[in-house]
Amino acid sequence: MLKVTTMRHKGHSETRRWLKTILRVFRVCVVIFTNIRVKMTFSKVDDTKLKSNKTESSMHIEQMYTNCLAEAAYYIESDGEAAIIDPIRETNPYVLKAKERGVKIKYVFETHFHADFVSGHLDLARETGAEIVFGPHANTAYKVHHATDGEVLTIGKISIRVLHTPGHTPESTCYLLLDEQGNEYCVFTGDTLFVGDVGRPDLLDGTMSKEELAGMMYDSLRKHILPLNDKTLVYPAHGPGSACGKNIGKETWSTIGEQRKTNYALGNMSREAFISILTTGLNTPPPYFFNDAAINKNGYDALDSVMQKNMKPLSPHDLELEMEQGAKILDTREAAAFEKGFIHHSINIGLEGTFAVWVGTLIDINSPLVIVADAGKEKETILRLARVGYENILGYLDGGIKAWTKAGNGLETIDSVTPQVFCSLMGNKNETVIDVRKAGEYDTCHVKGAKLIPLSDLEAQIRFFEPNKKYLIHCAGGYRSMIASSILKLHGITNIRNVSGGMAKIKEAGAPTEATKVEA
Repeated sequence: MLKVTTMRHKGHSETRRWLKTILRVFRVCVVIFTNIRVKMTFSKVDDTKLKSNKTESSMHIEQMYTNCLAEAAYYIESDGEAAIIDPIRETNPYVLKAKERGVKIKYVFETHFHADFVSGHLDLARETGAEIVFGPHANTAYKVHHATDGEVLTIGKISIRVLHTPGHTPESTCYLLLDEQGNEYCVFTGDTLFVGDVGRPDLLDGTMSKEELAGMMYDSLRKHILPLNDKTLVYPAHGPGSACGKNIGKETWSTIGEQRKTNYALGNMSREAFISILTTGLNTPPPYFFNDAAINKNGYDALDSVMQKNMKPLSPHDLELEMEQGAKILDTREAAAFEKGFIHHSINIGLEGTFAVWVGTLIDINSPLVIVADAGKEKETILRLARVGYENILGYLDGGIKAWTKAGNGLETIDSVTPQVFCSLMGNKNETVIDVRKAGEYDTCHVKGAKLIPLSDLEAQIRFFEPNKKYLIHCAGGYRSMIASSILKLHGITNIRNVSGGMAKIKEAGAPTEATKVEA
């Protein structure tokens, strides 16, 4: 039997020191380490030890979760050798982990060409000499090991069996980990199987129809996933919030048995019914998805060189010159700071939210950008942009917004109102309530009379805003509504007020609400 010991971050000094070191080095999104048996946020995974037939061996598995991407990478180790599955672009977390534990990274496994982030496989292979492994049909512009369906690769005393599972993409592959006795232990499912969902089949940009890919997904699940043991752990590449699935569950791991009971995609249905379900209700994917998939397929510049090129301090005068040449200003400060004063034509996407996803949704990947950030957050901003392939960064405002005003330049503001004031304004016929949440959120509960314009669709709907009307903008908590307000201001829609606190606080204030769809 496998015995798992959990070490909580809060009460364990070694774990606390380890996490602080990582956070100091990267200053990026919180990386969560999740126990391989029991979900423990901010816990460090301890080694699991397998005892059988008078022999003792060990393996070590960590889920390294990046919140702002809703992405899970995995560190696997056995007998002095390690492998990384689906690494994010910065490689230091994996290199440091292997160095701390005195092991060599042998393989970098990729489950598919990721569309939502730039993978760290190339930099990691260059730094460590590890071999990059893809499944069948992964035609890359660089050297990799093209594993065949059923092929077995060893990591120390454990092994990985390749399961080719086309459906999300043609090259999508799962990796089944077998313990030293050859027993199924866990399966790394990439974007094939999520908790409560499967990968969307519409990301090939016309190369193959979503119906064709959905049919492949149906076959893959029944050939390679459903036959696995109920106790086999499921480790997907994404958790809740990712746009790679329609409705991913709140957990970041599960078991085959649990998914067999609760995941609609593993239910007993015909191929035709499955295809219909999987291809219905898909939101438009963020535009950058197709760019990132191509980057991961064709290769990219080393992250260090990208950071060196883009970390360029700009004076207020420099920034003005870049604006005259067509650069966009991306202000990454929190909404509360942004509304009090920002540079004309800025768009606000705060670092505290799902920053990379919204940048990828709202800003063209080739747009030249100038960064306005809180002091000390410039590097984090540029790093997080590079994670999703945004590298056309002209620099950052040196000294931040204070430097801009010190140079004698003016600022624009956005008015915000409390939920209580919002309720008092609702009866005014000249006030239009704009809800920028997703359609599903709106259907579940919305303010009576509110007009739904999801944030992702806002720019396409700008022409419908009337200059003589007044608009109250809200979302769930205030993050998206400030993004929306900045976009409206940028387009000359000035009669707007942001509602602080979002829908949760609006309901508490007693605003009349209704639903257009009954919750399941």
